[in-house]
Amino acid sequence: MLPEGCVSKILSFTSPLDVCRSSLVSSDFRSAMDSDAVWERFLPVDYHDILSRLVTPLKFSSKKELYLRLCEPVLIDAGRKSFKLEKSSGKKSCTLSARELFIMWGDVPTYWSWMPTTESRFSEVAILRTTWWLEIQGKIRTQMLSPNTKYGAYLIMKISDRAYGLDFIPSEMSVEVGNQVSSSTGYLHCQDNNKQPIVCLDNTNPTEVVETSLKDKQEKMPRERDDAWNEIELGEFFTGENDEEVKMSFMEVKGCQLKGGLVIDSIEIRPK
Repeated sequence: MLPEGCVSKILSFTSPLDVCRSSLVSSDFRSAMDSDAVWERFLPVDYHDILSRLVTPLKFSSKKELYLRLCEPVLIDAGRKSFKLEKSSGKKSCTLSARELFIMWGDVPTYWSWMPTTESRFSEVAILRTTWWLEIQGKIRTQMLSPNTKYGAYLIMKISDRAYGLDFIPSEMSVEVGNQVSSSTGYLHCQDNNKQPIVCLDNTNPTEVVETSLKDKQEKMPRERDDAWNEIELGEFFTGENDEEVKMSFMEVKGCQLKGGLVIDSIEIRPK
């Protein structure tokens, strides 16, 4: 018996998932569910700014259609970042391409090469040729994310068949925002380390290094994604109401061995 506008107003205070479920109630609810007043509330407050940064403009006839379009990854900022909304909640996710990251010696062809790819949402990836100092960092402002939300940051990568020297000691990972610091260690893959060629730059015994590092059983490991890439969690953090800088890092700088065969795609920041 309520007017459609009143039903739309009520639905706008729920969530996208609740709205879709409510459409089963009646044809009046289905009509109210499609209104722009409902979906305007679920779009991020800065969606006009996001639309202005798109590489390819989106075509849409309603706010609901725009919301659903943004639930699929879209490229922004000249293709160096990717943005999407979580369909059930409207929370924001952002992915920083390899070009958007700081990679130590990433511009030195002896150490890293940049290759075009069709296997990523981005146009190119960074491939580690050989180095002993591995350091990758990413930064993002919390204003690009949803407030009052718990997030995880993930390094998206692959290990080539000819990789070597990556897992003789665990890599160090961290996420820092304000006074929040989340740190851990992990290994990039589970392959037999004895099969990897070892080239040490000092007199350290690599076997002793491995045995020492394996005493800690808390190291993280990558998991395979649906898109055929792997991801390892760098850490987690909570966004408040204020805009702050999030610093994310992955590094292995204490080992003695040369490393190669790591393929870097991006760092993804998404709600947990």
